[in-house]
Amino acid sequence: METGGYPGTAVFVATDVHYLPAGGARAAAVVAADPAFTHLGGDRAAVVADVAPYQPGQFYLRELPPLRAVLNGLSGLRLLVIDGYADLDPDGWPGLGARAREEFGVPVIGVAKTPFRTATHAIAVLRGTSARPLYVTASGMARADAAGLVRQMAGRHRLPDALRRADILARHGLPSHQGAGSGQLPDSQVREVLLAKVERGRGVADRRGAARFCERDDVR
Repeated sequence: METGGYPGTAVFVATDVHYLPAGGARAAAVVAADPAFTHLGGDRAAVVADVAPYQPGQFYLRELPPLRAVLNGLSGLRLLVIDGYADLDPDGWPGLGARAREEFGVPVIGVAKTPFRTATHAIAVLRGTSARPLYVTASGMARADAAGLVRQMAGRHRLPDALRRADILARHGLPSHQGAGSGQLPDSQVREVLLAKVERGRGVADRRGAARFCERDDVR
C-alpha cells in the first residue's frame, strides 16, 4: 500500500473493493487533486484478511473495513467516490455511501452500474457513447451536483477512468515495483499489469480474455 498523505492538499478519491477467492478483500483507491480526476496523484491498495459475511441491507459491514484500511493515513480528503449506492431509497435508507459519509466525514458519491429496485431516486447518467446509464446517488451533497460531477469526470467511456482504474487495482493489486511514494500508475501500465498476471501460467486464450476485460463496457 502506498503510505502517507498529501500534506496541505485537498484530495479526491475513487475507490473499489474486490473479494478475494481465498478470503478477505482488497480495496483500491485512486487519489486525485481535483474532483474530475484529471490530475492523478497516487494509487493505494490494502488487503483485509477477514470480512463479514454478506447480509442483505448491510453491505457496508463488508465494505467499510477495506475502505478504512486503504484510506488510513490519507490526509486532506474532500470527496469520496464509491462503486455502489449512497442511499437505497428516496426516504434515505442508508447504503454504503451514507455509512462512509458517517465514517470519514466527507461527501460521498455513489456510482452504481446496475439499478437497485428501491433506489428510484438515483439519477441516471449517460457518459461517452454508452446507452447504458450509471446510477448516481450521494450523501453530504445534492444528488444533482453529484450527477454533474460524474458526467464531468475524466474518461471517454461509460465508467469514469478513476473508477475503472480502481476496479482493476482492486482485482489485481498494485504492481510489485510500485512502492510508497511512487505515485500513480499510468493507464497503459495498469493494462500491462493485468495482462502480465494472466500470462504467468495461463494461455493465449486467457490473455485475449484479459484484453477483452480491459475493454468491457461494464468496467468503462
